Amino acid sequence: MPIVHCDLKPSNVLLDGDMTAHVGDFGLLKFLSEASCQSSSSQTSYVGLKGTVGYAAPEYGIGSEVSTFGDVYSYGILLLEMITGKRPTDSMFRDGLELHSYVKMALPDRVDDVADPKLLTEVDLGKGTDQIVECLISISKIGVFCSEKFPKERMDTSNVVAELNRTKANFL
Repeated sequence: MPIVHCDLKPSNVLLDGDMTAHVGDFGLLKFLSEASCQSSSSQTSYVGLKGTVGYAAPEYGIGSEVSTFGDVYSYGILLLEMITGKRPTDSMFRDGLELHSYVKMALPDRVDDVADPKLLTEVDLGKGTDQIVECLISISKIGVFCSEKFPKERMDTSNVVAELNRTKANFL
């Protein structure tokens, strides 16, 4: 049965000894029927659904139903936060500027302007800076597609996994 976490955020992603990520804190978890996963919204509404500001999908703020696309949104925000080193609630994000639009405006030619400088100076993969920037562009694009405002504009989970695997294969 498909599930929706409803509160993906950095403090709910735990790393093991091999630096493999595991999702924790399933306090807001919702089970979905198979039918509800086939569309961008479920048939069941959950009144009082709570998430974390900055990570919760925008549609949840207006009372929309839970869907897997809400977790995709949160995952996209997590990716963008890792790339930029900025939280979605950073004080720089006001007057219509948000983490999603900040990165989207920089793609593809200015991603190094929004990337956390530590990613460009401390990452040593035996690759040149150009290859690191290309990898950051690829991951940033995934994050932007996942964090689109409307659920139907977001990637679905299987496409996210495929794109991440493609990026991994291209840059290892």
